[in-house]
Order: sequence, then C-alpha cells, then structure tokens
Amino acid sequence: MLHTLPAGTQILLRPIEPGDKARLSLALGRLSQETIRKRFFAAKPRFTSSELRYLTEVDGHNHIALVAVLPEDPDSIVGVARCVRLSDPDLAEFAIVVGDPYQGRGLGTLLARELARAARAAGIRRFAATMLGDNDAVRRVMRTITAHLEQDRLQGGVREVVVDLAA
Repeated sequence: MLHTLPAGTQILLRPIEPGDKARLSLALGRLSQETIRKRFFAAKPRFTSSELRYLTEVDGHNHIALVAVLPEDPDSIVGVARCVRLSDPDLAEFAIVVGDPYQGRGLGTLLARELARAARAAGIRRFAATMLGDNDAVRRVMRTITAHLEQDRLQGGVREVVVDLAA
C-alpha cells in the first residue's frame, strides 16, 4: 500500500517475501553502525543464510513482517517492522529498524501502526520489545500505537516494554 510521509516522501509498505533475502542483506549494509547497535545490540556485519530464511520466510500469522520501499526503487528496503508471536498467543515480540536517511521522518510510526493493525487482525493483542535503554526513538514509536504501556522497565542498560494494542 502506498503512503505519504509528513514531508511528502512516498513509501510503499508491503509484507516481506522470501525473494527479499538479497534486498534485506543490502539494507543491512546501508545502516550506520549506531543504527545496527540499537537494533541488534552489537555489530552485525551480515545475515547468515539461516537468518535470512527466518527473516523473510514468514507465515503472516505468527510471524508478520512489513518492509518499506521507495516506489521509484522497489528493490531498496528502507525500513522493516516485524512481530513474532510468543508462547502467550496474545503477545508478540516487536522489532523495527528504519534506514538512517528516513529516521525522524515518520516512517517508524507508519511501520509500527501498520504492523499493529496486521497483528490485531491475526489475534495479537500486545507487543513486547527489548531495546537498549538509550533507544528513545523506538520507545516513542511504541507510544504512538497505544495509549497503554503495560510495562516499561529499564535495567542494566536494557529497556523492556509491553504495550496493549487494544488500548
């Protein structure tokens, strides 16, 4: 689905596909070390083939992932949001990454809202996220998809947040 960010940039959001493996690898290579640190908590020079299978071969019900691409360059992934259902069927682990040139422009909020919509349709009612304590951007994005933070705990430099998608 085509969306327009607040500054006018057009973005196409779509479900991730198995054919996105090479595009996802390229997208990782375009991230700054700081963005990689905030998303993966450590250096991440590349994805393994098994990671690429896991990240792109999703079922759309228990593992939902959306990619953001530029309409004029559909091979260029500029953002990814995903959730993976946990043992509690109402709860899914949430993760998001936005390419550096698109940070602070509303793409994270758009991805999070669309992922929350898809998750609710799949019966997921809450998102849990683990992030570095200094990752205020993800914390702000999570606040845009809910009026209720069930948990927001900071310990040892790591923040754990649980949000209620129905609130």
